[in-house]
Parts: sequence; structure tokens; C-alpha cells
Amino acid sequence: MKRKIKTSTLYLISAFAIASVAAIGGTALLTSQDLGEDAAEIVVYKTPTCGCCTNWVGHLRRNGLNAKVVNMPSTEPIHERLGVPHELGSCHTAKVGDYWVEGHVPADLVQRLITEKPGDIRGIAVPGMPMGSPGMEGPNPVEYEVIAYGTDGSKSVYATRQGQSTPQ
Repeated sequence: MKRKIKTSTLYLISAFAIASVAAIGGTALLTSQDLGEDAAEIVVYKTPTCGCCTNWVGHLRRNGLNAKVVNMPSTEPIHERLGVPHELGSCHTAKVGDYWVEGHVPADLVQRLITEKPGDIRGIAVPGMPMGSPGMEGPNPVEYEVIAYGTDGSKSVYATRQGQSTPQ
């Protein structure tokens, strides 16, 4: 035996469904607008035992960046896959959008890369592990360069920074 559903009940159910979808969609839109470019996910590839890498991830997060960590036995396969030159290598590699970020690059420069989206850069790097760079804070911080690696294989100074003795 079939039951008839009143037209008014159908309208009520339809209105509720539409309102629910609109509310969910509006919330998702609001959230993505609020997060803006800061919401760009950064995937950090590191070895599980590296403390300075963990400190660098903390630096990114404290500065509003969304960092996901992938622990692996070695970062060499990532260097090869992304095309990070050996001479720019460090202890961890990150991927954000179409770019790679190698080593202890300050969060504001990662944000600058995300925001500016330069077409002639494949990645930026802080080669080695300079004392005072993010994740390597401590006594006797040094000035260091952040190197841009161009799509044509060229290298240039993206920024110069003075190291810090305490985390930023």
C-alpha cells in the first residue's frame, strides 16, 4: 500500500536540504577565504630522527603555514624527483605548489614564494645548516643566503638573513 506524502511536507524537506547544502557550502567558502594563501599545504620530507627538521616544521606552523610531514629513511629520492641540485642540499626538502624548498628557509620567504608565484624559479634553498637559521637557532648565529634556483638552472640570491639565537 503506497502512502502519499503531502506536498507541503515535500516542500519542507526540500527547503531544509537546500538550506543545509547552502550552509555547508557557505562555511567551506568562508573557511577557504579566511585561510587564503596561508592555507597552501607544504609537504616536508625528512628523516624521522632529525631534530632540526622538526624544529623547522614548528617554525613554519608558528608562522601560519600548514606543514604536513612525511618521514622517510633518506631525502635523496625526493631531491632527485624534484631536481634539487646536490650543492643546494640540506637535511629536509619541502614541496609547496610547483616549488621545492630546501633546508632552513625562513617562513616569510616560503610565504613570499607562495604569494608571488615566480615563473622563473623552481625552488629556494638554504644550503647546509647555518647556525641561527630557522630550526638551527643557538649561540653564535651567522648571516646566511637563501638561494633561488631558476628554471634555467641558474642560481641567485633570493634573500640574505641574519641568524637568530632563539626560535622565531
